[in-house]
Amino acid sequence: MKNRLKVLRAERGWTQEDLSKQLGVSRQAVNALETEKHSPSLDLAYRISALFGLGTEEIFENPYEVSAPKNVIGPPSNAPAG
Repeated sequence: MKNRLKVLRAERGWTQEDLSKQLGVSRQAVNALETEKHSPSLDLAYRISALFGLGTEEIFENPYEVSAPKNVIGPPSNAPAG
């Protein structure tokens, strides 16, 4: 799952070990999250969110989120109206 964990950790000057201790997980678990090899459990995502003072949606990208279409078919922008 895409996330901003590494950036947020670095902004605070924390090592992976520092973050792992604050979250109660192994350094390897933090590395797996940062490299997107594993996704956090809901509980861990909430703990990470609380630690950084951000909403989960500000840290983790929702892989199921539907984005707006990139190409919309319609009249050319230079076409006369009506």
